[in-house]
Amino acid sequence: MQMIGHYLRTNPLAGLALLAGVMLATRFSHFGSATLLPDASLAVFFLLGFYFRPAAYMIPFLLLAGGIDYAATQHMGVSEYCLSPAYPFMIPTYAAMWMGGRWYAARHAMAVSSLSPLLIALLVSTSVAFVISNYSFYLFSDRYPDWSWAEYNALVASYFMPYICSTIFYMALAAGAHIGVTRMAAMRGEATPG
Repeated sequence: MQMIGHYLRTNPLAGLALLAGVMLATRFSHFGSATLLPDASLAVFFLLGFYFRPAAYMIPFLLLAGGIDYAATQHMGVSEYCLSPAYPFMIPTYAAMWMGGRWYAARHAMAVSSLSPLLIALLVSTSVAFVISNYSFYLFSDRYPDWSWAEYNALVASYFMPYICSTIFYMALAAGAHIGVTRMAAMRGEATPG
């Protein structure tokens, strides 16, 4: 992380622009379809926490997420179903991912032993994000006024694995890019891996 982390701290706009581009390209479908990639927003906020220390970096990405959702629902024919009084709970949802990235950043090393804390951080932060987003929706959206907790649990349980898997998929791509860039820089003698 030394080389990439140093680069992003001295040139944050490059990394922020890349993450914003990923969000812009993927935010139109939660789990993806034949024509749309699954939403990478959870992975984007995890990576924000991993690469960028100040929590203030979340603010433009929260605004970007809201702006994309507004444009998609108002101008692109995407359903407004998820826009409800529960929508502000996306802030703690994404904050959980950012905190997972921060927690992992302190434990990262360019070694296989770093995979365990990465998986722990991903599973815990994504699970917390899932609980916050889904149960705030149940409690505050008024979409399920006559449903019991058990009925709602049965409904959202089917979404848990795609929620986790799409985040892990994007993080695997990010980890591959991180390893590749770090190794190329080390081979050129620009930085030591780490």
